[in-house]
Amino acid sequence: MAASPVPGGGGAGAVHSSNASGFTFDSGLEIRTRSVEQTLLPLVSQILATMERLEKVNSFQEFVQIFSQFGNEMVEFAHLTGDRQNDLKDEKKKARMAVARAVLEKGTMMLLTASKTCLRHPSCESAHTNKEGVFDRMRVALEKVTEIVTDRRLSGETDSSSVSIFTGIKELKVNIEALRENVCCESKENLSAALEAVLEHVEDFTDSAYTSHEHRERILELSSQARTELQQFLSVWMQTQSRKTKSAAEELELTVLKISHSLDELRRELHCTAMQLAADLLKFHADHVVLKALKVTGVEGNLEALAEYACKLSEQKEQLVETCRLLRHVSGTEPLEITCIHAEETFQVTGQQIISAAETLTLHPSSKIAKENLDVFCEAWESQMSDMATLLREISDVFEGRRGEKCDHLSLPKPMKNNANLKSLKPDKPDSEEQAKIAKLGLKLGLLSSDADCEIEKWEDEENEIVRHGRSMSRMAYSLYLFTRGEGPLKTSQDLIHFLEVFAAEGLKLTSSVQSFSKQLKDDDKLMLLLEINKLIPLCHQLQTVTKTSLQSKVFLKVDKCITKIRSMMTLVVQLLSLCYKLRKKMENNRWGSATNKDTMDGQN
Repeated sequence: MAASPVPGGGGAGAVHSSNASGFTFDSGLEIRTRSVEQTLLPLVSQILATMERLEKVNSFQEFVQIFSQFGNEMVEFAHLTGDRQNDLKDEKKKARMAVARAVLEKGTMMLLTASKTCLRHPSCESAHTNKEGVFDRMRVALEKVTEIVTDRRLSGETDSSSVSIFTGIKELKVNIEALRENVCCESKENLSAALEAVLEHVEDFTDSAYTSHEHRERILELSSQARTELQQFLSVWMQTQSRKTKSAAEELELTVLKISHSLDELRRELHCTAMQLAADLLKFHADHVVLKALKVTGVEGNLEALAEYACKLSEQKEQLVETCRLLRHVSGTEPLEITCIHAEETFQVTGQQIISAAETLTLHPSSKIAKENLDVFCEAWESQMSDMATLLREISDVFEGRRGEKCDHLSLPKPMKNNANLKSLKPDKPDSEEQAKIAKLGLKLGLLSSDADCEIEKWEDEENEIVRHGRSMSRMAYSLYLFTRGEGPLKTSQDLIHFLEVFAAEGLKLTSSVQSFSKQLKDDDKLMLLLEINKLIPLCHQLQTVTKTSLQSKVFLKVDKCITKIRSMMTLVVQLLSLCYKLRKKMENNRWGSATNKDTMDGQN
C-alpha cells in the first residue's frame, strides 16, 4: 500500500493502516498529527506578524499587497486546521477548534472591509473601533488554536462556574446513586453543597427579566422540592446504616426515586423555559427590522435615528446573550455547550461592531466602502441567528434522546475552505478560486436548507406527504452543503452521483404529492400551484441527465453546475412549502366558514 501524502505537510508520507513498513493506523495518525502541528504553529506566528503589518498600514496599495499574502496564509491555515480538527478524538477540543476556525474565517472578510473603511476614513473614531474589534477577536481565536494544538490547558477549562446545570444535575444523581450503594465516600455535606451549586446556577433563570412569571414560580417550587427530597434521602440513608432491614432498603429506594424525579422535573422546566424564550426571540427578530433600519439610517446620515436603533439593537443583543447563557445550561452535551458559548460571544461582539459600522456610515453616508462594511457585519449577525435555530433543534434532539453525545453537531460552525471531499473527486488540488466558488454556493445551499426547515415547522401534520418529501430534500441539501465544507456522508464521486439520483427522484415525488393536493383547490389556486410545480419538474429531469455522465472529468465545473441546479430546486421547494401551507390553511378556513354558515342557517330554519 502506498503512503498517502500528509495534507498541507509538504509531501511527507503517512501510513493510514497496517502495511509492510510495520506502521499501524495510530502510528500514521501520530505522524500526520505531528507533521500538521510542526507546520501549523509557525504559520500561526506568521499570520500574527502579517496581521500586525495590516493593522499599521496607511496606504491602499500597501494594504492590498499585504492582504494578498494574508489571504494565502489563511487558506493554508484553513486546510491545516481542518486536518487537525478531523484527527482530534476529544469532542470538546474538536468543538473548540471548529469555533476558532469559524471566527477566523468570518473575521477575514470583516478584517478586509473594516480595514478598507479605516483607510478611506482615517480620522473616523468609530471606524477604528470597528477594526480593532475584528483584530482582537481574531488574535484570541488564533491563541485558542495554539492551545488546542499544543494541548495546553484551555482558558477557563477548570473554572467551576463553567459547569452547566445539566452537568451538575447529572453528576449529583450519580453521586446519590453511589452513596446509596456505599461505593463512594461522598459525604452528606458534599451532596448538599453540590445541589446548592446547581441551584445557584438556576438563579440565572429566576433572576432573568425574560423568564415568564409562570416559569419562574414553577422553577422556584421545583428547587425547593429538590432540597426537601435530598434532605429526606440523606436522613433515610443515615437510618439504613444502622438498620439493615428490607423495609429500610425499600424506604431508601423510594427516596432515591423521589429526588431523581424532582431533579428531572427541574431539568425539564429549565429546558422548556430556555427553549421557549429562544424560539420566541428568533421568531420576533426573524425579519431583522432593526438591521434594515440601521442601514437606511446610515445612508440617510440620520444621527438621531441612529441613536434610537442602536439602542434597540443593544437591547436585542442583551436578550440574545442572556438566552444563549440559559441555553448552555440546558444543552445536554459539551460540544453544544461550547456552541452556546460561541453564540453568546458572537452576539456580544458583533452587536457592538454593527453599531460602530453603522455610526461610520451615518457620518459618511455616501461612502460605498462604509456601506459594504456594515452589510458584512449585518450578514454575520443574520448568519448567527440562523445557526441559533439549528442549535435549538439539536438541543431538543439531545433532550428527547434522539442524538448521542458523540454525534456530529450541525450547529457547530464549520468553515468552508477545507474542501477535503472535493479532493477525492479530482487528483489535482483545487485552487483557491475554485474553492471560494464552491464554498459560496454551498453556504447559500445551507441557508436554503434552514429556510425549508422553517417552512416545515409550520405544518402540524408531520406525516403529510408534502412535508415528508420536503424534509427529505432539505436534509439531503444540507448533506451537500456539508460536502462543500469537506464534511458529511458524501465522500466519493459515486456517492455524489447516487445523491443526485435520489435527490432528483425525491423532487419528482414532491411534485406528485403537490399535484394530488392541487386537485382539492379552486381553479385560481390550483393554477398558481401548478405553475410552481412546472418550474421544478424540468430541473429534476435535468439533474437526472447529469447523473448519466461521468463526474471525473472537469469535476469542479460539474459539481458547480450540480450545486447551482440543486440551489435553484431548493429555492422552489421553499416557495412550494410556503404556498402549500397557505393554500391548505385557506382551504380549511373556507370549510370551517361554510360549516358555520350552514349551522347558522339550520338554526334559523
